[in-house]
Amino acid sequence: MPKYRDDIRNIAIIAHVDHGKTSLVDVLLKQSHVFRENQEVGELILDRNALEREKGITILAKNTAVEYRGHKINIIDTPGHADFSGEVERVLNMAEGCLLLIDSVDGPMPQTRFVLKQALDKKLKPIVVITKMDRPTRRIKEVLAMTQDLFLELATEDSQLDYPVIYSTSRGGYATTDPDAAGADLVPLFECILKNIPPPEIEEGPLQLLVSNLDYSTHKGRIAIGRIHRGSISPRDSVVVIDKHGVNHRYTVNEVFTHMGLGRLEVERAEAGDIVAVTGMEDVSIGDTIASQEQPEALPGITIGEPTVKMTFGVNTSPFGGREGKYCTSRQLRARLYRELETNISLRVEDTDSPDVFLVSGRGELHLSILIETMRREGYELELSKPEAITKTVGGKVMEPMESLTVDTVEECIGDLTEMLAKRKGRMTNMHHDDMGNVRMEYHIPTRGLIGFRSGFLTTTRGRGVMNTLFLNYEPWQGEIGTTRSGVLIAAQAGTAVTYGLNNAQARGLTFIDPMTEVYEGMIVGLHARGSDLVVNVCKEKKMTNIRSSTSDIALKLTTPVKMSLEESLDFIEDDELVEVTPKNIRLRKKLLSAHDRKRAGRGSPEEADE
Repeated sequence: MPKYRDDIRNIAIIAHVDHGKTSLVDVLLKQSHVFRENQEVGELILDRNALEREKGITILAKNTAVEYRGHKINIIDTPGHADFSGEVERVLNMAEGCLLLIDSVDGPMPQTRFVLKQALDKKLKPIVVITKMDRPTRRIKEVLAMTQDLFLELATEDSQLDYPVIYSTSRGGYATTDPDAAGADLVPLFECILKNIPPPEIEEGPLQLLVSNLDYSTHKGRIAIGRIHRGSISPRDSVVVIDKHGVNHRYTVNEVFTHMGLGRLEVERAEAGDIVAVTGMEDVSIGDTIASQEQPEALPGITIGEPTVKMTFGVNTSPFGGREGKYCTSRQLRARLYRELETNISLRVEDTDSPDVFLVSGRGELHLSILIETMRREGYELELSKPEAITKTVGGKVMEPMESLTVDTVEECIGDLTEMLAKRKGRMTNMHHDDMGNVRMEYHIPTRGLIGFRSGFLTTTRGRGVMNTLFLNYEPWQGEIGTTRSGVLIAAQAGTAVTYGLNNAQARGLTFIDPMTEVYEGMIVGLHARGSDLVVNVCKEKKMTNIRSSTSDIALKLTTPVKMSLEESLDFIEDDELVEVTPKNIRLRKKLLSAHDRKRAGRGSPEEADE
């Protein structure tokens, strides 16, 4: 007869992006009384990373725990965005069950399908939580029917079709089993977890712990986080770390922690079923097994899906290189990228023929842009190439990654979006109208067709659209996708941009910079109205005469320059251009800064000079 630890439940909270995972964890923590009555904790408590709060998404999977009726409930909060699905894949093995959150209006979305498939493949017991029940446009029957269809499609066992349904609202702080009844608290959800999520099964034998996450402390060093599958662990235990190559490394455990609320509790002993954080192992990595020295047996490693997008990270070679950052050398950049591999297991980093340039591959544009933004804030300077889809050759045929794209927008945008997606080799697979002027369109589209699409999508829909993507598979090459961008305005010389020079440039297109901005030759300062690139002198001042003074151009009225975010800049550039990223600025530039060099290389159409 197998043994179980009835005092513990391990659950993962999974959902599509913005379906309320972190908000639900907030309420679970507050109603389990892990905080003092007068303690100010705010909202989105687990999203402590500055980028997570700014972008409103969960990027890193996190562990917490609450107590209810003498039971400890370990909670794993996971990201919902498809680009961070590697975070979901590596932490689900710590749980026996999951809360699948589904928006009461949106219903199951692309990432809902992905995370549910991952959970069911790992035999997790699901509880469906219909969230945001306070929304007036909720559609319970339709969402339940869509959820049932999703389970019928993905379930691998009959028992997975028998799942409880809870209705909740994090804003109101309650959960019920009746969608028409208003609840008072989350007790029905807590009770449902204790009743339906199986306790961890305890296997007899010496220690086995699979490392699913890593943390770092300046005082304690590297911290390995994972669930104990067998045996127990205590401080001062002698253990073996078995890496992915099967090599054993001996260590002594320094400290053992369990999770409670937002903190960690140091314990003298943790047993099978516990999710723990362990210190004392310098070279431990995600996917390694911590085992006893007497019987070192490895657990199955963590398998992660392949990256689909690649780009180059290089040392900043612009004339302004080294002026604004703390870390500007290839040695520092290489060390930082390879250090990221220890915790960001969806990432791939390769050296290139150039010692100053590294090829970095990830799950999507957002996955890579979050890494870039993090490095920028840490003080790194780097230059980036245009993101590209990763292709592979199978049986002599070039295969490329395909994605499922779901677009929610208003009916008047259908024509423009259909035209845009057709040019990007998108194939419509479904369209649904809700009779209120809204429409949902579903497409299969190459990953490279999505590069640069997001900014155009936001412009076309004027903020009235939401897009979501999910990797599907590899399919034969879909054909060439033509560029839709016009040419750019390029600075003719180094100096400081002035109003008179920018006014002349604005007669030829949109500008990206303000007056008094420092520029260098080859820097992109605007978008040309025509298809060809154009060299402009934005530093050109009006010559003084005995009639006009040097201050007469102050009266010139400039249109507001276009300011692009990091993601928009990566979407915007072409193959012969780079994005220069420093802690203080994001600039666009040509790879070849000299106009003479660009003409000699024969890139693009001939450039005109504007003197």
